[in-house]
Amino acid sequence: MALLQIAEPGQSPRPHQVKRAVGIDLGTTNSLVATVRGGRAAALPDTHGAVMLSSVVNYSEPGHPAVGEQARAMAGQSPGDTLVSVKRFMGRGRHDAAGDAERARYQLADDEQGMVRFVTSSGDITPVEASAEILSALRVRAEQTLSGLLDGAVITVPAYFDEAQRQATKDAAALAGLSVLRLLNEPTAAAAAYGLDSAEEGVIAVYDLGGGTFDISILRLHRGVFEVLATGGDSALGGDDFDHEIARWALEQAGSPMLEAGQHRQLQQIARAAKEALSGQNEVTVPLSDLAGDLPVLTLTRPVFEALVQPLVKRTLRACKRCLRDAGLGAEQVENIVMVGGSTRVPLVRAAVSELFTREPLVDIDPDQVVAIGAAIQADILVGNRPEGDLLLLDVIPLSLGIETMGGLVEKIIPRNTTIPVARAQEFTTFKDGQLALAVHVVQGERELVDDCRSLARFELRGIPPMVAGAARVVVTYQVDADGLLNVSAREETNGVESQITVKPSFGLSEDEISGMIRDSFSYAEADKAARQLAEYRLDARQLIDGLAAALEADGDALLTPAERAALSQKMIDLDDLMHETNGQALKEATERLGRASEEFAARRMDQSIQQALSGISIDQLGQETQE
Repeated sequence: MALLQIAEPGQSPRPHQVKRAVGIDLGTTNSLVATVRGGRAAALPDTHGAVMLSSVVNYSEPGHPAVGEQARAMAGQSPGDTLVSVKRFMGRGRHDAAGDAERARYQLADDEQGMVRFVTSSGDITPVEASAEILSALRVRAEQTLSGLLDGAVITVPAYFDEAQRQATKDAAALAGLSVLRLLNEPTAAAAAYGLDSAEEGVIAVYDLGGGTFDISILRLHRGVFEVLATGGDSALGGDDFDHEIARWALEQAGSPMLEAGQHRQLQQIARAAKEALSGQNEVTVPLSDLAGDLPVLTLTRPVFEALVQPLVKRTLRACKRCLRDAGLGAEQVENIVMVGGSTRVPLVRAAVSELFTREPLVDIDPDQVVAIGAAIQADILVGNRPEGDLLLLDVIPLSLGIETMGGLVEKIIPRNTTIPVARAQEFTTFKDGQLALAVHVVQGERELVDDCRSLARFELRGIPPMVAGAARVVVTYQVDADGLLNVSAREETNGVESQITVKPSFGLSEDEISGMIRDSFSYAEADKAARQLAEYRLDARQLIDGLAAALEADGDALLTPAERAALSQKMIDLDDLMHETNGQALKEATERLGRASEEFAARRMDQSIQQALSGISIDQLGQETQE
């Protein structure tokens, strides 16, 4: 008898065959790749034994970009060709990124679409292309170590990355030849690593201060389930900013000499080395003489350094407090704090976090590697190597997703901090008689009016059957997948016509913009409520005026005396004049007066309709139909 191999769904028919899956931390300053071997997750080193790959790409030689330390070493000689911290530019527009580009001494190419393109000796390079080079180097490292092609990768992103930034990351991975199993929020990945290694349960905070971004997430852990309660942060705040403060201080101490672009890059490296040394020493030398012989060698003490970066650390704490409020928790309810990112080695940072949460943070796993290790654990499960794995990661969306309704109002479909993946549907209808199409405007934000939110996409649903206003039933569905990408569809229920769009906005939002949108939603809550109410009053008034105008056109002469019609018309004019005023109560009262004044006309139209319907039908016929 022949024996057939039967495998569980998602498992290999050969139990000994393990798929090659990796977790990748695509960082602003450094990147690394990790995998699970022998049941243990670990970062993979290069041929020199280094696990960290500098997130730097040099394009001095066309067709042969250099990546990592080799590229970083070339920053002084060819600063314009050496791209560092490109993660800060992912998914952002040229205008939005101009400030960061100027500070980094990059030259941006003119682009009709407003995209970021760096001018280099190898041509104009996008942040996606530069990130792809970094990912490709990590892919090659993993394939050489694991002796074969990869079956999939989980790539981490900051929790506050929006749809554009996440899509840019997926595009970079595709360009690098990687099959993306999932994009995973960096704090969630760190929680996965600590949850499995330490078997922690309860509420934890993940404080992630990397080279260029800061994230704070509040998560609830229970038996392998990681639920993100709230997220916050700043995509333009990180260890690079600490370096900038040291560099600024050093230049002030030296009399503010003018530096060339290459010297500026060298100064950043000197500042970074000083920062790292101060994590274990009380003072360190800052050798400006390495830039030019006439510049001094300075001494930077830890108290001076801490005074320089104190405002930056306070910015992270403010974000932590906002995140706690969003989660509905007090700092005392957080049981553990996970520290992620090389910048959390700064003693001032650890002390400030410990004071805020009134407990010592967890630093058991290397803060530079914890994100990649968590991503590797998730990749190992997703690829099918550990079907018994019960790890469930529930991320959230950072800002509400909604749709524009009449009057420029926003109807929220998916509120912020909703767990993803998620699908929500809501039914809408037409505004005018005979309306054949419906414009769908997808927006993102917390305010009540469209003008105060961010536009994500627009599309149209055509082919709606001609019906009276309010008769059509259009179901709009928002679906956010596990990667945080949005798909919107609209379907008319009577005839099944459907249209949809996958939201891939050209540019993303910075963390400051996202945090600002959330703050504004609280600051302008009362004003927004009043503005929404006024818009709704205007919408009610417009519907009444338009409906009454159509009715007068059809039956006004037949059912009203000239004096009655003139009186109604005057009240319509009076109401229309109030449409441009900001007195909502006066508009509401005028609408109600016109409604009461038109009641008799509406009753006469109803009587006329009944008479027309019964015309030619005898009493006997009507009685027979009633009995039937």
